Amino acid sequence: MSSLLKFLPIQRLRQSREEDDVASAVPAEESLDVKRSKLDSDGESLASKEITTVADPGLNPGELSFEEGGMGRHLGVFSCTLLIVGRIIGTGIFSTPSSILGSVGSVGASLMLWVLGFVLSFCGLFIWLEFGTMFPRSGGEKVYLEAVYKKPKHLATIIFATNAIVLGFTASGCIVFAQNILVSAGHTADRWVTRGIALGVIGFVTLLHGLTPRLGVWVMNGLSVFKIVILLFVVISGWVVLSGHTRVQDPHANFRNAFEGSSHSSNDYATATFKVLNAYAGWSNVNYVLNNVKNPVRTLKIAGPLGLGICAVLYLLANISYFAAATKEEITKSGVTVASLFFKNVFGEKAQKALTVFVALSALGNVITITFAAARINQELAKEGIPLPFGNRFWASNWPTGKSPLPGLIIHLIPSVIVILAPPPQVAYPFILDVEGYPGQIINLFIVIGLFWLRWHKPNVPRPFKVWLPLAVFFLAAAIFLLVAPFLKPANGKGDTPPLPYYLYCLVGIAIMVTGVLYWAAWRVVPRWFGYEYVSRKETLSDGTVVTLFSRKKIE
Repeated sequence: MSSLLKFLPIQRLRQSREEDDVASAVPAEESLDVKRSKLDSDGESLASKEITTVADPGLNPGELSFEEGGMGRHLGVFSCTLLIVGRIIGTGIFSTPSSILGSVGSVGASLMLWVLGFVLSFCGLFIWLEFGTMFPRSGGEKVYLEAVYKKPKHLATIIFATNAIVLGFTASGCIVFAQNILVSAGHTADRWVTRGIALGVIGFVTLLHGLTPRLGVWVMNGLSVFKIVILLFVVISGWVVLSGHTRVQDPHANFRNAFEGSSHSSNDYATATFKVLNAYAGWSNVNYVLNNVKNPVRTLKIAGPLGLGICAVLYLLANISYFAAATKEEITKSGVTVASLFFKNVFGEKAQKALTVFVALSALGNVITITFAAARINQELAKEGIPLPFGNRFWASNWPTGKSPLPGLIIHLIPSVIVILAPPPQVAYPFILDVEGYPGQIINLFIVIGLFWLRWHKPNVPRPFKVWLPLAVFFLAAAIFLLVAPFLKPANGKGDTPPLPYYLYCLVGIAIMVTGVLYWAAWRVVPRWFGYEYVSRKETLSDGTVVTLFSRKKIE
């Protein structure tokens, strides 16, 4: 209890005043030298790696400096690569190919969309690499928005925070794990039994990362390697199928007239493209945890392309394997996932049942990876001083271990629990997943616009990595298309969440971002109407975390 009491404002007021007095007595240059010497490791200064803000301090994102951000750097190239792989490879690659084929109508068009998704993802990755190497801090889009959109002050931070906290959940992965484990055990996936297991999963992952952070990274890496092994097994099995040494009668049937039956509806291709991009989601995962990364600039430039490249190659080859083991008609009419059909046709009924265990473990790994990154985002938001219930000290801290942000994990836990319990799942889950993606596309649009703004207004600031501008233009065009396309009436006139209108999730996503604007106004604008304003100050917590705190002050 005493460890929690120290975060209360009344316990910290005297200490913060004493620290302010001491800090004011230390010259700024001497203080900076001390900080740099503390961050010096492996013979080189970590502070020198954010050369962009050294050259132009006006670009510093948010209230905190680069030197005030770290929790201890322990993630190398291997862990960061697996952090991306573990985030990208979830359950989509085992099921999405069949629904994409159903949308576009042909194997050739389906494979082309997977290549397009790969290209779009790499364009986005290179944009995020430029920002990530300029500002190698945890937080991802939060940091980049703060660096570009400085006025009105804190508006970009609050809008991003609203989106990250309200829509920051991993409920779908927990539900998928629960359903597949029940099926593999021969039990009926009853609604409340499924929800009970899903709650257990998100609770377990929260405690795993919050109380045993090193073990959490080991489990996360282990499950990421497991996913790679499973997909390699599918790929190699596909080669064997194509060689004609299995019971599949004609493995080349789908590739003779690969584009036969292709859809001519733009809406069908737009819908399928959303599904492909969702399967590739996660290539920016390392950008959210850069405070934990050793030599962040070098590591990010290696792990980003390597992680996405591994997933893209495995995805494309796995699709070829799927289409070699079953006809187009079997895939579209079977009513099961394409991976399930692959295992059944190649290895038999027992292997098909074993696949449910693989999918469950893949979903668990995805939940563990997403939660690891989401907790760091929440912590960075709390450190920035955005108003949260019960004050920011606790939410910004690494309580209780001093090595992992359990409070940030709790922020992630709350919306996940709500979504798991929200009825009815048949409509709620697809709708919530759609809502989750739309504000993210709006943020992506502002990120790429910010890239062009910085290139125009700050052409000479150091950039350890520069994206080729035509790739950024292509990504910008895709982002605009993905924001407009959901408002186009689908071929069936209903969308995938009937009886809800097909465009409703877009409006809800926009409403969530507007809520962020209103929250910002209540914090930064309304107090001025009553003669008050909030003034920032910094405080160092007992675990070494630097947090920005705001105090109300009467305007004179």
